[in-house]
Amino acid sequence: MEAKSHTVPKKEPANISQISADESTAAQQRDNARMFDRIAHRYDFLNRLLSLRCDVTWRRRMAECLPSTKNLHILDVATGTADSLLSLVQHCDRIELGVGLDMAERMLRMGQAKLQEGGQCKKLSLVRADGVTMPFEGASFDAVTIAFGIRNFADTIGGLREFHRVLKPGGRLLVLEFSLPTNSFLRRCYLAYFRCVMPVIGRLLSGDAAAYRYLNRSVENFPYGSEFCELIVAVGFADVHAHPLTLGVATIYQGQKEPASDVSQLNTEGDGTD
Repeated sequence: MEAKSHTVPKKEPANISQISADESTAAQQRDNARMFDRIAHRYDFLNRLLSLRCDVTWRRRMAECLPSTKNLHILDVATGTADSLLSLVQHCDRIELGVGLDMAERMLRMGQAKLQEGGQCKKLSLVRADGVTMPFEGASFDAVTIAFGIRNFADTIGGLREFHRVLKPGGRLLVLEFSLPTNSFLRRCYLAYFRCVMPVIGRLLSGDAAAYRYLNRSVENFPYGSEFCELIVAVGFADVHAHPLTLGVATIYQGQKEPASDVSQLNTEGDGTD
């Protein structure tokens, strides 16, 4: 499924209303991080239970979509307890270095323990930071991945722009996210599960009903399919397409940062003297 190209709008100069919006966005990001810290002790277990272990298969499929080149440097955003980061390394032997980034401190502590237990601390590291303002230089990574995290961004476009910035020319973006089945019957069943069953199980096992009510709202309100592909295209990615998984319950979105054109070489060739 390919999205049509769109012109990326020029960024307007910052003003008072923009500053207020930025502050509101940052506050929402912090609130989301605190929410995930509250359920960190049950997060991995509930992911397996509520997805019927499909999340394990989906993460493996994301690893299969990584670039085919060797010595990959990858960044996993909204890494949480490092589940996706560890899955990527487990299923792709071409990764030389991996970094996981998240704002939730308790989630990262659990992730760090998993890295140490698996003997992966030399290859993998975790950083606490906001995915919209990441502490990395531009063109640092061969691939940026994010699993079930982009819908939690208060500024989705800002996050996608930041992913584009830190990718190397020719680098790949992979977004694994929930979506809604296109079949109307399956969609009704899926929404009933998300709205009625999941919050109850989440409340009983994590003790936090609000977090799992938020989950179903965030899935229903988030753009998916061609609509989300268009957002990825709008920030500058090329060859954008979606891979629906498990009857459309989840989707892997893929995009490429276009290779840098050798403008200087072209100009030199064109400026030759007789």
